[in-house]
Amino acid sequence: MSQGDLYHQALVRLARAAEGAGRLACATAGATLDNPLCGDRVTVEVRLAGGCVAALAHRVRGCILCQASASLLGRAAPGRTPAELAGAQAALTALLRSGAPPPEGPFADLALFAPVRAVPSRHRCALLPFEALARALADAP
Repeated sequence: MSQGDLYHQALVRLARAAEGAGRLACATAGATLDNPLCGDRVTVEVRLAGGCVAALAHRVRGCILCQASASLLGRAAPGRTPAELAGAQAALTALLRSGAPPPEGPFADLALFAPVRAVPSRHRCALLPFEALARALADAP
């Protein structure tokens, strides 16, 4: 697989959009995770209200896959419950491991990560922002 297949234009556009990038004032919880295999580092901050994510911010030092995944969360996570977000993480995991179809709705763009399935060493790059979000939600008061 060529890098052009892995880093296709739609994925690069999603990464460059960097939706939700930055810091979050008055965060309820946050988490920072590293991927020692490639050097990615992701910090996700969330503000919860009424059992949903009211706002999400992220800071990514990492590859295009990690940046795109965080940008997707920045766009789609607000307004979602922790259960919906866990479902999105499970859907991405299934897409990467077994080629399962992406969900419909706000996380349909998980389909952009389908080429990553062919490169198992890059799965964690795409999953790291979801893992950081799950940790932040688990640590939320």
